[in-house]
Amino acid sequence: MLSGWRDVMARQPWRISAKLLIISSVVTVIGFSAICVNVMLDMRRGEEALARQTLENLATTIESDVNRNVEIYDLSLKAVASNMLLPELATVSKTIRHLILFDHATTAKHFGAIQVFDAEGRLTIDASTLDPLAENRSEEDYFRVHRDNPGAGLFISRPMLFRGAYSIVLSRRISDTDGGFLGVVAGSIRFSYFHELFERLNLDPEDTITVLKRDRTIMMRRPFDLDIIGTNLNDRRTWRADNLRAGDSYSGQGPVDPTPRLYVRSGGSGPLFVVAGKPLAAVFELWQKEAYRIGAVVLALALFVLASTLVLAREIGRRAEAERKLEEMATTDALTGLKNRRKFDSVIDTEWRRAMRQKVPIALLMIDADHFKAYNDTFGHQAGDQVLVGIAICISDSVSRAGDCAARYGGEEFAVLLPNTSATNAFKVAETIRLKVQGWSDDQAMSTVSCGIASLVPDAGMDWPVLVAAADKALYAAKAGGRNQSVVASLPQLSLVA
Repeated sequence: MLSGWRDVMARQPWRISAKLLIISSVVTVIGFSAICVNVMLDMRRGEEALARQTLENLATTIESDVNRNVEIYDLSLKAVASNMLLPELATVSKTIRHLILFDHATTAKHFGAIQVFDAEGRLTIDASTLDPLAENRSEEDYFRVHRDNPGAGLFISRPMLFRGAYSIVLSRRISDTDGGFLGVVAGSIRFSYFHELFERLNLDPEDTITVLKRDRTIMMRRPFDLDIIGTNLNDRRTWRADNLRAGDSYSGQGPVDPTPRLYVRSGGSGPLFVVAGKPLAAVFELWQKEAYRIGAVVLALALFVLASTLVLAREIGRRAEAERKLEEMATTDALTGLKNRRKFDSVIDTEWRRAMRQKVPIALLMIDADHFKAYNDTFGHQAGDQVLVGIAICISDSVSRAGDCAARYGGEEFAVLLPNTSATNAFKVAETIRLKVQGWSDDQAMSTVSCGIASLVPDAGMDWPVLVAAADKALYAAKAGGRNQSVVASLPQLSLVA
């Protein structure tokens, strides 16, 4: 007696130590993992912050350059609009008039010549020639805006083909001393300016630079795509303006293409703003390499510390997997993946009792492959198996409710149990299955199916074989009627309705 008690006491510390070892190993691994994850997240945030700062500087620099050129060109437009009110313009020659209007106008290879249009939209003065060709721009947006809105100020048009080159048009209203509309002075900045500006930048191929108006119209984008230029992001239902506010950043899929990027918007107040984007894969490329290296080291240590724990977990997992496979083998048909006859009998018994208690209908479809024996004899058993698999797929695609049960009843015969389903709805499901199999048969030279349908509300004293017998009888009627059809059994008389 005393010896047995000593044996128990001798074994008890070992049990406690084993538990403590497992707990301490798990706690140690969790602690090291938490530290590792925290360090890697800090590194990730650092990489993102660095990329955000770089993109912010880039967007701000480009915005400053673009808006400075717009401002310089606008000064020329203002000067021309103001000089157009000088009374002596009507008395001097065209050459002198050009000197008065355009002598101080900004000129650059990317700036289009300034033009003056009268109140009817006719071109009257062109900085590039003394005798401009007849031209009318009264239908252009920039003309109508100034004509209808005296306070429009500087108007920047959508990107357009202007004087033979893709450009953005800058325009101002010419008003008399009383505010009356006299016309419009307009000029352009060609796309070549943006192309040259972007080419000077050291960008990766997937980096994006987008120049937009305040109304979120895309004026220019790198990489260049004419289908995108001129698009207004307010028209994109999947993109909200709050995603990217002035001076803010956004990570994820943008409004133009599906590539996830880090986008940073410039915070200036000029007429145009810039959004710079960099793929998230490129932003975190170095971080990912370092994270993989650190993660590999920590993983190796964790595997070493938890070796004994993993052995125990593996054994438990093997037992659970074996039980799952046994359950699957016991209830699933190996060829088709549907429930087998044993599982079907169990389900129909349960559902029959539930339908009897709740006084709701229960429907059964009996489905049989047409001419299957002839097909099997002609093409072989392997081809016949493929037909059965195809029919099973069509059945699975058509039966989607949680309580429905599709099973291989035996051989080439299938059964579909539909709880709480009327004969009409069961017929629709049967026709869906039959038509799917027929459509597949047309493509694959496979068999069609015949369907027998029965639906009833179980009464006390009835048993589910009554439902199976009725569906079977309907199936035989479908076969006798020419196959490839669905027949509903009318209960309790078991008369048949096609």
